[in-house]
Amino acid sequence: MDPLSSDLWSPYVVGFGIGVLIWLGFILSNKAIGCSTAYARTAGMAERSLRGDKVKDKPYYKKFVPEIDWEWMLVLGVVIGALISSVLSGSFRIETVPHIWESTFGMNRILRFIGAFIGGLLLGFGARMAGGCTSGHGLSGTSQLSLGSWLAFLFFFIGGILTALMMYGGI
Repeated sequence: MDPLSSDLWSPYVVGFGIGVLIWLGFILSNKAIGCSTAYARTAGMAERSLRGDKVKDKPYYKKFVPEIDWEWMLVLGVVIGALISSVLSGSFRIETVPHIWESTFGMNRILRFIGAFIGGLLLGFGARMAGGCTSGHGLSGTSQLSLGSWLAFLFFFIGGILTALMMYGGI
């Protein structure tokens, strides 16, 4: 069987691949891998389309210029890669209400959209406040032995476990 068309990939192979990707990021661009900045840049590009170049005067967007950069392309590559992987494995499907959500909250698509939207806002806000996301802190920061990244990584897990317990039973 072709490993690219497998439904489940070996976590060891995937972990090795991510490690190589982090090395390449440092070697080729001298930058850590992260995704949340791409979302901040996208918000800036959206705001610039409405307000024009006034956006460039904001201190935040002077630091995180609203433009397509390599992190933005990384996020696009993750989406395209996931799509290709799901198609090759035969597991591609459009799912508006995942089974685990349905079993707890029912089939209400509007409730699911609201929950996903609020969760996305909270994750984005938290990533900006923490100065990075799970890929920035959890992968790149921990590989550099950054104490702040190790603490962020620890609290990502604690927050994820508590949230799952609150939403799906246990707390």
